[in-house]
Amino acid sequence: MSAAIVKVFIVALALALDVFAVGVGVGVRGLSARSKIRIGLAFACAEVTMNVVGAGLGLAVGALVGNVAGYIGFAALFAVGAYMIRESRTELGAASRLDLSRGPGLLIASLAISLDSLGIGFSILYIGVPMPVSLVVIAVTNVIATSLGLALGRWLGRYAERNAAFVGGLLLALTGICFAVLKALRIG
Repeated sequence: MSAAIVKVFIVALALALDVFAVGVGVGVRGLSARSKIRIGLAFACAEVTMNVVGAGLGLAVGALVGNVAGYIGFAALFAVGAYMIRESRTELGAASRLDLSRGPGLLIASLAISLDSLGIGFSILYIGVPMPVSLVVIAVTNVIATSLGLALGRWLGRYAERNAAFVGGLLLALTGICFAVLKALRIG
Protein backbone atom coordinates (compact mmCIF):
# COMPACT_ATOMS: atom_id res chain seq x y z
CA MET A 1 0.00 0.00 0.00
CA SER A 2 2.85 2.47 0.74
CA ALA A 3 4.24 2.14 -2.81
CA ALA A 4 0.77 2.92 -4.13
CA ILE A 5 0.58 6.04 -1.92
CA VAL A 6 3.92 7.15 -3.37
CA LYS A 7 2.45 6.69 -6.87
CA VAL A 8 -0.56 8.82 -5.96
CA PHE A 9 1.71 11.50 -4.52
CA ILE A 10 3.80 11.53 -7.72
CA VAL A 11 0.61 11.87 -9.78
CA ALA A 12 -0.56 14.66 -7.47
CA LEU A 13 2.77 16.49 -7.85
CA ALA A 14 2.61 16.17 -11.63
CA LEU A 15 -0.92 17.59 -11.62
CA ALA A 16 0.16 20.34 -9.24
CA LEU A 17 2.80 21.70 -11.60
CA ASP A 18 0.23 23.38 -13.81
CA VAL A 19 -1.70 24.89 -10.89
CA PHE A 20 1.60 26.15 -9.50
CA ALA A 21 2.46 27.80 -12.82
CA VAL A 22 -1.01 29.29 -13.19
CA GLY A 23 -0.81 30.47 -9.57
CA VAL A 24 2.41 32.31 -10.38
CA GLY A 25 0.79 33.90 -13.43
CA VAL A 26 -2.30 35.00 -11.51
CA GLY A 27 -0.36 35.98 -8.38
CA VAL A 28 1.77 38.49 -10.27
CA ARG A 29 -1.11 40.93 -9.90
CA GLY A 30 -1.11 40.65 -6.10
CA LEU A 31 -4.17 39.22 -4.39
CA SER A 32 -5.87 39.27 -1.02
CA ALA A 33 -5.74 36.25 1.28
CA ARG A 34 -9.43 35.63 0.54
CA SER A 35 -8.73 35.54 -3.21
CA LYS A 36 -5.84 33.12 -2.69
CA ILE A 37 -8.07 30.77 -0.70
CA ARG A 38 -10.83 31.01 -3.33
CA ILE A 39 -8.39 30.24 -6.15
CA GLY A 40 -6.74 27.36 -4.27
CA LEU A 41 -10.10 25.77 -3.50
CA ALA A 42 -11.42 26.31 -7.03
CA PHE A 43 -8.33 24.75 -8.61
CA ALA A 44 -8.38 21.79 -6.19
CA CYS A 45 -12.11 21.20 -6.74
CA ALA A 46 -11.65 21.34 -10.51
CA GLU A 47 -8.74 18.86 -10.37
CA VAL A 48 -10.65 16.43 -8.14
CA THR A 49 -13.85 16.74 -10.18
CA MET A 50 -12.00 16.04 -13.42
CA ASN A 51 -10.30 13.02 -11.84
CA VAL A 52 -13.71 11.63 -10.87
CA VAL A 53 -15.16 12.40 -14.31
CA GLY A 54 -12.08 10.90 -15.95
CA ALA A 55 -12.38 7.74 -13.89
CA GLY A 56 -16.02 7.41 -14.93
CA LEU A 57 -15.26 8.08 -18.58
CA GLY A 58 -12.24 5.80 -18.41
CA LEU A 59 -14.47 2.95 -17.43
CA ALA A 60 -16.92 3.78 -20.21
CA VAL A 61 -14.83 5.17 -23.08
CA GLY A 62 -11.17 4.29 -22.60
CA ALA A 63 -8.00 6.31 -22.84
CA LEU A 64 -8.61 7.89 -26.27
CA VAL A 65 -10.08 11.12 -24.90
CA GLY A 66 -7.45 11.27 -22.16
CA ASN A 67 -4.60 11.90 -24.58
CA VAL A 68 -6.48 14.71 -26.29
CA ALA A 69 -7.83 16.29 -23.09
CA GLY A 70 -4.41 17.37 -21.86
CA TYR A 71 -3.69 19.19 -25.12
CA ILE A 72 -7.08 20.92 -24.99
CA GLY A 73 -6.28 22.12 -21.48
CA PHE A 74 -2.85 23.35 -22.50
CA ALA A 75 -4.34 25.17 -25.50
CA ALA A 76 -6.87 26.81 -23.19
CA LEU A 77 -4.05 27.96 -20.87
CA PHE A 78 -2.25 29.43 -23.86
CA ALA A 79 -5.45 31.15 -25.03
CA VAL A 80 -6.12 32.67 -21.61
CA GLY A 81 -2.50 33.86 -21.45
CA ALA A 82 -2.66 35.35 -24.96
CA TYR A 83 -5.90 37.12 -24.04
CA MET A 84 -4.28 38.60 -20.93
CA ILE A 85 -1.29 39.76 -22.98
CA ARG A 86 -3.56 41.44 -25.54
CA GLU A 87 -5.67 43.07 -22.83
CA SER A 88 -2.59 44.35 -21.02
CA ARG A 89 -1.65 46.35 -24.10
CA THR A 90 -5.02 48.02 -24.71
CA GLU A 91 -5.77 51.65 -23.90
CA LEU A 92 -7.30 50.63 -20.59
CA GLY A 93 -3.83 49.93 -19.23
CA ALA A 94 -2.35 46.88 -17.59
CA ALA A 95 -5.57 45.66 -15.95
CA SER A 96 -7.00 42.73 -17.82
CA ARG A 97 -10.76 42.48 -17.96
CA LEU A 98 -10.51 38.71 -17.54
CA ASP A 99 -9.98 38.41 -13.80
CA LEU A 100 -8.64 34.92 -13.11
CA SER A 101 -9.23 35.31 -9.38
CA ARG A 102 -13.06 35.20 -9.53
CA GLY A 103 -16.15 34.70 -11.67
CA PRO A 104 -15.86 33.57 -15.29
CA GLY A 105 -12.08 34.03 -15.34
CA LEU A 106 -11.62 31.70 -12.37
CA LEU A 107 -13.98 29.16 -13.94
CA ILE A 108 -12.09 29.24 -17.24
CA ALA A 109 -8.71 28.94 -15.51
CA SER A 110 -9.95 26.09 -13.29
CA LEU A 111 -11.31 24.15 -16.26
CA ALA A 112 -8.23 24.80 -18.36
CA ILE A 113 -5.80 23.53 -15.75
CA SER A 114 -7.93 20.55 -14.82
CA LEU A 115 -8.43 19.01 -18.26
CA ASP A 116 -5.19 17.05 -17.87
CA SER A 117 -6.74 15.54 -14.74
CA LEU A 118 -9.43 14.07 -16.95
CA GLY A 119 -6.76 11.88 -18.52
CA ILE A 120 -5.25 11.00 -15.15
CA GLY A 121 -8.70 9.98 -13.97
CA PHE A 122 -8.71 7.19 -16.54
CA SER A 123 -5.86 5.43 -14.77
CA ILE A 124 -6.27 6.54 -11.16
CA LEU A 125 -8.51 3.57 -10.41
CA TYR A 126 -5.64 1.21 -11.20
CA ILE A 127 -2.95 2.72 -8.92
CA GLY A 128 -4.04 0.53 -6.02
CA VAL A 129 -5.20 3.23 -3.60
CA PRO A 130 -8.85 3.79 -2.75
CA MET A 131 -10.28 6.61 -4.87
CA PRO A 132 -11.17 8.86 -1.88
CA VAL A 133 -7.58 8.70 -0.58
CA SER A 134 -6.21 9.53 -4.03
CA LEU A 135 -8.56 12.49 -4.36
CA VAL A 136 -7.66 13.89 -0.93
CA VAL A 137 -3.93 13.66 -1.72
CA ILE A 138 -4.49 15.37 -5.09
CA ALA A 139 -6.67 18.12 -3.56
CA VAL A 140 -4.25 18.93 -0.73
CA THR A 141 -1.26 18.94 -3.07
CA ASN A 142 -3.08 21.27 -5.47
CA VAL A 143 -4.05 23.74 -2.74
CA ILE A 144 -0.43 23.86 -1.52
CA ALA A 145 0.95 24.25 -5.06
CA THR A 146 -1.54 27.00 -5.87
CA SER A 147 -0.69 28.85 -2.67
CA LEU A 148 3.03 28.63 -3.37
CA GLY A 149 2.49 29.80 -6.95
CA LEU A 150 0.37 32.76 -5.84
CA ALA A 151 2.97 33.74 -3.24
CA LEU A 152 5.82 33.53 -5.75
CA GLY A 153 3.73 35.44 -8.28
CA ARG A 154 3.12 38.22 -5.77
CA TRP A 155 6.85 38.46 -5.12
CA LEU A 156 7.49 38.68 -8.87
CA GLY A 157 4.67 41.19 -9.15
CA ARG A 158 6.52 43.67 -6.96
CA TYR A 159 9.22 43.79 -9.61
CA ALA A 160 6.89 43.78 -12.57
CA GLU A 161 3.99 45.85 -11.22
CA ARG A 162 3.75 48.06 -14.25
CA ASN A 163 3.45 45.11 -16.62
CA ALA A 164 1.82 42.58 -14.26
CA ALA A 165 -1.00 41.55 -16.60
CA PHE A 166 1.44 41.13 -19.48
CA VAL A 167 3.86 39.05 -17.37
CA GLY A 168 1.00 36.95 -15.98
CA GLY A 169 -0.39 36.34 -19.46
CA LEU A 170 3.06 35.50 -20.78
CA LEU A 171 3.60 32.99 -17.96
CA LEU A 172 0.23 31.33 -18.64
CA ALA A 173 0.84 31.16 -22.39
CA LEU A 174 4.34 29.74 -21.92
CA THR A 175 3.01 27.23 -19.39
CA GLY A 176 0.47 25.99 -21.93
CA ILE A 177 3.16 25.61 -24.59
CA CYS A 178 5.68 23.95 -22.25
CA PHE A 179 3.20 21.41 -20.90
CA ALA A 180 2.01 20.55 -24.42
CA VAL A 181 5.60 20.00 -25.57
CA LEU A 182 6.40 17.87 -22.50
CA LYS A 183 3.27 15.81 -23.05
CA ALA A 184 4.10 15.36 -26.74
CA LEU A 185 7.60 14.20 -25.80
CA ARG A 186 6.06 11.92 -23.15
CA ILE A 187 8.07 13.64 -20.43
CA GLY A 188 5.15 15.02 -18.44
